[in-house]
Amino acid sequence: MLHGLMMDYQLTLDRIVEHAGRMYGRKKVITKQPDGTMHEETYAELADRVRRLSSALANLGVEVGDRVGTFGWNSYQHLELYFAIPCAGAVCHTLNIRLSAEQLTYIIDHAEDKVVFIDGSLLPLYESLTQDVQSVQYHILYNAPRDVQTGLKNVLFYEDLVAEGDSHFVWRSTDERMAMGLCYTSGTTGNPKGALYSHRSMFLHTLGAMAANSLGVDERDTVLAVVPQFHAMAWGLPFAGLYTGATLLMPGRFLQPEPLAELIETYRVTVAAGVPTIWNGLYHELRNKRRDISCIRALVVGGAAMPRALTKAYEQELGVNVVHAWGMTELSPLGTVCVLQSHHNELSQEEQWDVKATQGYAVPGVEMRIVDDLGQVLPWDGQTMGELQVRGPWVARQYFKIEPKLEHFTADGWFRTGDVVTISEDGYMRITDRTKDLVKSGGEWISSVDLENALVGHEKVLEAAVFAIPDEKWSERPAAAVVPVHGQIVTEQELNDYLLAAGFAKFWLPDRYLFIEEIPKTSTGKLSKRTLRQQYG
Repeated sequence: MLHGLMMDYQLTLDRIVEHAGRMYGRKKVITKQPDGTMHEETYAELADRVRRLSSALANLGVEVGDRVGTFGWNSYQHLELYFAIPCAGAVCHTLNIRLSAEQLTYIIDHAEDKVVFIDGSLLPLYESLTQDVQSVQYHILYNAPRDVQTGLKNVLFYEDLVAEGDSHFVWRSTDERMAMGLCYTSGTTGNPKGALYSHRSMFLHTLGAMAANSLGVDERDTVLAVVPQFHAMAWGLPFAGLYTGATLLMPGRFLQPEPLAELIETYRVTVAAGVPTIWNGLYHELRNKRRDISCIRALVVGGAAMPRALTKAYEQELGVNVVHAWGMTELSPLGTVCVLQSHHNELSQEEQWDVKATQGYAVPGVEMRIVDDLGQVLPWDGQTMGELQVRGPWVARQYFKIEPKLEHFTADGWFRTGDVVTISEDGYMRITDRTKDLVKSGGEWISSVDLENALVGHEKVLEAAVFAIPDEKWSERPAAAVVPVHGQIVTEQELNDYLLAAGFAKFWLPDRYLFIEEIPKTSTGKLSKRTLRQQYG
């Protein structure tokens, strides 16, 4: 076989941080600190601190392949750790601060974290959530006073490590197939499962996020990473932002609608990414207190489907372009984006919003297919529903310390997502439900996602979640948990009339409505239908 005569250039993360420090040394990462003040750090400063931190980890006895945990908000320190840990040859294990005590203790123990970095503002939470885990040898605090009281063993301070680090440290990230990151799923069923990323997979994922027909992050952007750094590596935005020289804006703990609106307007954010519940809250904040956020060229939505009505409202009322995206922890997480193509220019505005309500097409580097219950590949016709399966260079091939199983990975190498979707002839994917959330009533499938998107379009509805409840006659029937807009009263009859007017069949109408103050959320901000089924099913 004849091989190409190309340079052996390892796709490792030290390339990204060195490029950013050299080419975009004056660009900045800006952080809203726990006390509300703003901190600015140039990429040149960040590159130097990353090298010092890497050397400090090596001096602490962290070996190649060791796992190092992080327990923090989105911040410049957390960004430094995104690079310092992998460039020291170790694995950056982002700990989800919203997991239960049992789950958090489990994943620290399962990953065998040797060191854990903790944001001082989260120290009481960390201490309350974790039991004594034998593998952790050092706890390192940042944003914490020197006289902080803690029962943790072997406590060190972040800035001491930076000050004592070697600015000439030689990177240990010598092989692109070395592991660089570890993220665990939110564990909605059973124990959380770990997705282990390599330098190569994250490097290629970064290029995928930078691609023009993907998220298209570039040097002129100011990127607000609302999606937490402990959730699927903040969807890769910190890596893409740094590599392309964009300004990175980190909101810290300030994820509420009012401070987010202030950050967007003040810093003229061009790209912002988060789950629909975040953007739903922001929209209602802006309805009450108008701010100019038309600077946003891409409001990236992932984690769940954004209701069409909310997309329309952002674009019509606020002048903000909404970009649907889909991914999973197992995909690092970018899988699809929904950007209109040239042939969509012929469509009416309403038809374009119909397209933008889908999750879009596979980004370069990801392949998709849909299959039926027997594993037969189904057509892309926009109507046929099946389970979505994906493969590509940044798609996991198994879970950490778990042998591949056919319930997760097919025999021919595809990852089973568990999403039920349709794909149009031109490749636009629409999620109709999760396999576990579909309602099967009298042998007919009812999409909870379609009902939720319609209900949220009602002017009196803030949030809605549809889930299955047992039924003696039909096996299952849909129920809807509804949060009314503050100060509004909405009735079951109003909502049923609204759904019928929207074209839903009568048998799709929920048998039961629950009007509640708040819908429970998962650790990643998604609607927790599992909790609803447990409470009301």
